[in-house]
Amino acid sequence: MTGLLEVRNLTKHFGGLAAIDDVGFGIDLGGIVGLIGPNGSGKTTLFNLVSGFYRPDRGEIVFKGESICGRKPNEICRKGIARTFQIVKPLPKITVFKNVRIGAYNRSSNRKTVDKRVEEILDVVDLRHKRDELAANLTIGDQKRLELARSLATRPELLLLDEIMAGLNPVERDKVIGIIRRVNQSGVTILIIEHHVNVIMSLSARIMVLDYGRKIAEGLPTEVAKNPDVIRAYLGVQVAEH
Repeated sequence: MTGLLEVRNLTKHFGGLAAIDDVGFGIDLGGIVGLIGPNGSGKTTLFNLVSGFYRPDRGEIVFKGESICGRKPNEICRKGIARTFQIVKPLPKITVFKNVRIGAYNRSSNRKTVDKRVEEILDVVDLRHKRDELAANLTIGDQKRLELARSLATRPELLLLDEIMAGLNPVERDKVIGIIRRVNQSGVTILIIEHHVNVIMSLSARIMVLDYGRKIAEGLPTEVAKNPDVIRAYLGVQVAEH
């Protein structure tokens, strides 16, 4: 495995509150890493830091051996990091195809190459049959997969998925899980925030846990599930330590 992303001593304050507090971790090429924690633990803030939407107060973010701290989101995207957002915001008055095409132009200005890429991605996310639908007319499940398609169109090496399954029914969740696995098998490394614990446990080779902006655990899903600090963070109860 080859190191793809390294985060060192990352800290971000909002007023007097440390939303991210001295967090460090590494992500190797090719895996799926889960990021979990109670509401308000700093998960989305961490995504915003890695993707350039926020600047850290302290610490460093290194992608493929290069510091990306202070880079703008579009620059970070061109370097190979893409993300989805918890609240999807497709461009409602244009078609599914054109929504995805905008992302594809991040990597190429050749119309023929871009359109071919868009068609391939629509197949991956099972939206080819809705290519000419206006984004505004899609169901929430389709909008989530469109959000994923727009990110994939930028040809990421690292994909940050923020609650991609929120609001989906079990059938829709299963479809997205299959898509995520295929995307990962194609060579895209994935860092995923997810509240459905059974989903994150089944998808992830490794899991990190945040609580009040600090990393409190990291390891195999089976290890993390038994960690007393994790149980306390989620349940708010004392756990007997052996």
